[in-house]
Amino acid sequence: MKKTKRVNERPVPEEKTRDLVIANRMSGKIHGGISWIRLSLTIRIAWHYCVQLLRSLIPVCLALTVVFGIAVGAPIAGRLKDMSAAPWQEGEEPRVRENICMTLSDRIPETDFFPRIRQQTEIIFGDGLKDGELRFLYSAEAGNEWLVRVDTAEIRRMWFIMIGGIVLADLIRGLYFFRHNRRLNKRVLAPIRDITEIAATLSENNLSNRINIAGTQNELKDLANVINRMLDRIELSYNSQKQFVSDASHELRTPISVIRGYTDMLKRWGKDDPEVLAEAIAAISQETEGMKDLVESLLFLARHDKKTLMMEISEFDPAELLEEVRKEEAMVHTEHAFAISGAEAMEISADRGMVKQVMRILCDNAVKYSPAGTDVTMSCRKDSDGNCVLSVADRGQGIAKEDLPKIFDRFYRSDKARKADNGGHGLGLSIARIIVVAHEGRINVRSKVGEGTVFSVVLPANQN
Repeated sequence: MKKTKRVNERPVPEEKTRDLVIANRMSGKIHGGISWIRLSLTIRIAWHYCVQLLRSLIPVCLALTVVFGIAVGAPIAGRLKDMSAAPWQEGEEPRVRENICMTLSDRIPETDFFPRIRQQTEIIFGDGLKDGELRFLYSAEAGNEWLVRVDTAEIRRMWFIMIGGIVLADLIRGLYFFRHNRRLNKRVLAPIRDITEIAATLSENNLSNRINIAGTQNELKDLANVINRMLDRIELSYNSQKQFVSDASHELRTPISVIRGYTDMLKRWGKDDPEVLAEAIAAISQETEGMKDLVESLLFLARHDKKTLMMEISEFDPAELLEEVRKEEAMVHTEHAFAISGAEAMEISADRGMVKQVMRILCDNAVKYSPAGTDVTMSCRKDSDGNCVLSVADRGQGIAKEDLPKIFDRFYRSDKARKADNGGHGLGLSIARIIVVAHEGRINVRSKVGEGTVFSVVLPANQN
C-alpha cells in the first residue's frame, strides 16, 4: 500500500503576500507589452520590409553609381578625343572645354598593362582628387600623352542628388509602412484575422463556421482553404463520434430496459412462480449475451479507431478454414443448409482468427436475412490476379440498390431489416470490412432484391 506524505505549509506573512501580488501584476504588464511587440504580425512585417530595404540599398547605390559613371564618362571620352585630335603647338595654353582641362604631359608613359594601371592609380590618388578635380593620363591616337583634369563638382552634386533621393525614398516608404500598419492589417492580413476569429468561436456546438475566402489571394487563400478542409474533417469526425455514441446508447437501452423489467417483476411477485422465473432467467441471459456481443464489437471498433488493433499473422490454407466455419455454422443454425461449392487449395498470410470472424459474420448475416430451409453456399478460389476470393452466397431477401452504399456503415440497418426484427446491431459488416482492409484486401457485394446476396472477400494469396 502506497503511503502519502503531507508537507506542512508555513503561513506567508500578509506584507509578503501583498508584495508578491504587486510584483506579479507588474510582471504581467511588462510581459504583456513585450509579447504584443513580439507577436504583432504587422510590426514584424514592417520591420522585415525596412530591413530588406536597407540591405538592398548598398547594392542598388553601387549599381546606380556604375550606370551614372558610364553615362557621365561617355560624353567626357568623346570630348577628350576631339580635344586631342589637333597637334600640340609649342607654347600653347592648356586646352579647356566645359569642365575638362588638357595639357601635354611630360611623364614617360608605361606601355605594359599592369604598370600602366599602377601609373594611373598613382596619379589619381596622388595628384588627383584634390580641390574637387580628378586627374589622369590620356593617350591620344597621335601618340601624345595628355594630363587631364576634370572638375567633378557638378558631377558629385548630381551623384549626391541621385543617391540621396533613393535613400530618402526608402526612408519615407519605411516610415509610411510603420505608420500605416493598420491598413495592412485590414487589407492584407484580413484572412489571418478571420482565422483567429473563427478559431475563437469554434466549440462542440458550433463546428459549421468556415473562413471567408472572398477577396483573399495567393498563399493566404491557400491557407484558408486548408484550414476550411481541416474543419470539415473535424466536423465530420465529431459528428460521426456523436452518432456512434448515440447509436450505442440506443442499442444498449433496449436490453437494459428488458433486464430491469424482468428483475422488477421478479422482485415484486415473479420469483415464486416457476414459469415466470424460468422465462425471466432465459430473457435476462439472452439480453446479457446480446449486450456482451455489442460491448465486444464496440471495443473492437475502439481499438481500430485508436490504431491499437493487433494481428497475429500466420500462413494457412483458407479452404480448411472454410470447412471449419461450415461445420460450426451447420451446428448452430440447423434450419439452414451450409455447403461449399468449390475449395481451391492455396496459402495466405493473415490473422486466422480474424479471417474466421469475417466468414462467421457473413454466414450469420446470410442466415438472418434468408428464410428457413434455404442454402448458404461458400467457396474459395483464385481470381485472375492470383488473389484468394472467399465468397458467401444466400437466397434471401436481397439488398435494395439504395441501401448498398450504406451497409458497411456502423449501426446501419435497412428499414426492411428493422421491420423483420432479426436481431443484431448493425456492426458486423463494419467489423468485417475493417478486418479485410487491415489485411490489404477488399470486400465486394452483389445483390438483387428477392433473389439473394453474394459477399466476396478478396485477400492477397502467397505466390508459390
